Amino acid sequence: MVISRRNLLLGGTAVAALSAFAFLRPMGQTVAAEGDFPFKLTDAEWKAKLDPAAYDVLRHEGTEVPYTSPLNDEHASGTFHCAGCDQALFASDTKFDSGTGWPSFYTFIEGSLGTTVDNSLFMTRTEVHCSNCGGHQGHVFDDGPKPTGLRYCINGVALKFVAA
Repeated sequence: MVISRRNLLLGGTAVAALSAFAFLRPMGQTVAAEGDFPFKLTDAEWKAKLDPAAYDVLRHEGTEVPYTSPLNDEHASGTFHCAGCDQALFASDTKFDSGTGWPSFYTFIEGSLGTTVDNSLFMTRTEVHCSNCGGHQGHVFDDGPKPTGLRYCINGVALKFVAA
């Protein structure tokens, strides 16, 4: 097969365009789960309270780079809380290594999470958010271990660990 300059440029343009779509998401406005949540702050208060990465994930549905969270390697007994409002979300005994690069759990503490439909990136996923502040945590998938078969794939910057 002969690669012409035209095919090379067209292929490179296609790859660049598809890569750009992967990073397109609403910016400049808060897109955390809509609703009347018990814990409320203004956008300016959220920005002052959270570090930039946590703010991007919790309030703008961002995603941290995989394998960068120290919580991937957290195996102590305790509870994982929302980094935005400190609500307990996951017990440490429900955490497992999914190999995805994000902290993963097979279930959550009852009443601590809500879900919304996420149609971004040309697919339908189930987004999970904190039921107390609406902060984006990650997504839930049906490829987890027993007993639930679910994998709550959570951004580490959206969590904080509280040892038992």
